[in-house]
Amino acid sequence: MKIRTPAFARPLHWVTAVIILSGCTAVGVSQYNSKFGKPEIQPRLVAADTAAGQRYHNEVKPILEARCVSCHACYEAPCQLNLDSAEGIDRGLTQQPVYSSTRLLAAKTTRLFIDEQLTAAWRRDGFSPVLNERRQDPRSNLEAGLLYQSLLLKAQHPLPTTKTLSDKQFNFSLDRSNSCPSVETFDTYAIENPLAGMPYGLPGLTGPELQTISDWVADGGFMASSPPLSKGLRDQVERWERFFNQDTAKAQLVSRYLYEHLFLANLYFDEEPGSAVYFKLVRSTTGPGEPIAIVKTRRPNGDPGVDRVYYRLQRSESALVTKTHLPYVLNEARMDWMERLFFTPEYEVTALPGYTHEYINPFITFKDIPANARYRFMLEDAKFIIEGFIKGPVCRGQVAVDVINDHFWVLFVDPDAEAIPTIDGFVEQQSANLRLPGSDGSNARLLSYWTTYSKLNADYLNAKRSALSNIFDGNMALNEELVWDGDGDNPHAALTVFRNFDNAAVVKGLVGNTPKTAWIIDYPLLERIHYLLVVDFDVYGNVGHQLNTRLYMDFLRIEGEYNFLMLMPLDARLELRDYWYRDANERVKQHFESVAFYPAEAPNIQYLTATPKDELLEKLRARLGSALHQDFDFSRGSAPVQHLQALTKIQNIVGTASTQLPETTLLIIEGDEGLPTIYTILSNRAHKNITSLFREQKNRLPDEDTITVARGVVGDYPNALLKVNESELDELVRMLTNLANEEDYAALIDRFGIRRTSQDFWAHSDAMHEIYSRQQPHLAGWMDYSRLDNR
Repeated sequence: MKIRTPAFARPLHWVTAVIILSGCTAVGVSQYNSKFGKPEIQPRLVAADTAAGQRYHNEVKPILEARCVSCHACYEAPCQLNLDSAEGIDRGLTQQPVYSSTRLLAAKTTRLFIDEQLTAAWRRDGFSPVLNERRQDPRSNLEAGLLYQSLLLKAQHPLPTTKTLSDKQFNFSLDRSNSCPSVETFDTYAIENPLAGMPYGLPGLTGPELQTISDWVADGGFMASSPPLSKGLRDQVERWERFFNQDTAKAQLVSRYLYEHLFLANLYFDEEPGSAVYFKLVRSTTGPGEPIAIVKTRRPNGDPGVDRVYYRLQRSESALVTKTHLPYVLNEARMDWMERLFFTPEYEVTALPGYTHEYINPFITFKDIPANARYRFMLEDAKFIIEGFIKGPVCRGQVAVDVINDHFWVLFVDPDAEAIPTIDGFVEQQSANLRLPGSDGSNARLLSYWTTYSKLNADYLNAKRSALSNIFDGNMALNEELVWDGDGDNPHAALTVFRNFDNAAVVKGLVGNTPKTAWIIDYPLLERIHYLLVVDFDVYGNVGHQLNTRLYMDFLRIEGEYNFLMLMPLDARLELRDYWYRDANERVKQHFESVAFYPAEAPNIQYLTATPKDELLEKLRARLGSALHQDFDFSRGSAPVQHLQALTKIQNIVGTASTQLPETTLLIIEGDEGLPTIYTILSNRAHKNITSLFREQKNRLPDEDTITVARGVVGDYPNALLKVNESELDELVRMLTNLANEEDYAALIDRFGIRRTSQDFWAHSDAMHEIYSRQQPHLAGWMDYSRLDNR
């Protein structure tokens, strides 16, 4: 296909032409039809090896990813406009939001690559185009193309030159109503909202970038999916699809278990040099060697409606965005390990479970697979499992994540502990008490919810207490050896979780100063967290389903904390629990009264200080030894001394100065020697308790706010960006330490910040992502700028 001469070399510049034509009043659909012809879906997808396909991949796609994908990706993309793939661009936008906290009935699902495969189907579902679908000529493509018109509006009306943007002109709140004009109504929208050009609330594209997009749109906006896989990757896909689709009943049950835990993963093969290709594990009605035919169900454990499903590896066409990037490696060692884990133990599967209501419960569905194998599978990549509820659809929004504290450590029960062999029969016996809200469906009611599930949870925990008391009565010592040490080398043995108001992050290691709380997770708890927040959670569900999921997570958090408290001295358990739940409401207190601490016996741990919680955490740190991941600990490694001194002072800030900072700040330190380094400053908000859905501010304790500094990028939604030369670190520390009010914060940003209005914003963003990719390969992706402060 012929590539047109660049616009800057043409006698008539198409950008100028459209500027002259802009500013007119809105024209109706009929007038658009008269002017540009009736809409007709255009065949825009071309082969990757054509000139047009190469142009898209080499020139256009990099601009869209670096400037647009930061907001237009995943479920929370405004107007569901996903610009992270050719298929998303072709689908366009809709007025219907995915996230809704007031939805009385579950919505129809609109998952890209799953629910529909053809653009025509998306049009029937109410999606309107952002590229011209009328007469195909340069003028029509530009004037009747919503994507280009939105970018052009920013070029015509750049951001104001003020440091911050007016709240009357810009709305950056998470729950704002999205304006989703069609191309036919865009002229009126632009007149009423001249500053709403894209990227919204950020600097516009540079002249050359806009020119590239202009030329591409004028020439028809042709796009291409990824180029064909290499032979090495095709061989890997074939090998793994054989593994996932063995014919025995045991193999089919194991594959179902693996799928229900890996369906969110970005799977990749590290044995293929230079490969940056990711895959999704999907259910298909067709087997290996045939085109994939996606099974469409609301949940991954939904009834597929066929006698047998096949588990296939589908290439991911979406750009890597950190908020959904869950990497999981597949290689020969991983396959050998799965073989040993699931097929070496002697057990039989005489009949495959179905997909009826009974089998919504994973403890029934997978009862034939030894619990130790299931637990070992999740522990091997525990960060991936926990991160499922951090980066899965449940994580968006304050109501979803205000169920956890802002900073806590997570450890796990040793899978080889003597208590583990008894767990198979116990969890099967307790399966009714372990029932999860997903069994109530996507249109759930709230009536008597707390009472029902509180009783089920209390019955389970009290049964667990009795079982553990029998075990610890003579067969097993209750001490720190109950906690998994990662088998000496697994860095997933300890994790740190950060909650940042309406999002969260998880990293390997024990990061930061000693936190207020800690969890110890056992198999039944880890499985329920995954099924509650990943498998069973329906982002399109009604408000009852969403709130029930959040309320149930209260019980799981309490259980993880109780597991930690059982290693505390008897007299410290109640005292610490009550400190964590200061001023909790009556129903929470009643729940505590119905659940006895387990086991009742004191742990066999010698405590020597008046701060047993801190002492226990240090004992557990020592137990982890070489398995403890250190990459996010800024005090480890080869950081210059002046970095260590400055960052230590920042991490020791408590109270007012911490409160003045936003939740997540990315700091780049530059030096005269060596490469720039990126750190994350996390402000941890303290609360009396976190059991209330709607009273967060009333439960706040600003005087107890703390800071954690981590090496690298932690989190997906930065709120502030700082850049400092190492020679200026003392000044930065002084300003951070003395933050007392909004004026102090503004002075800090004036001196070291990169505001969303800065002319250097995109240059800084590009440099920051380059450092991110260098420091954290396989974890890095495009960050989301929708939470950037306007301060």
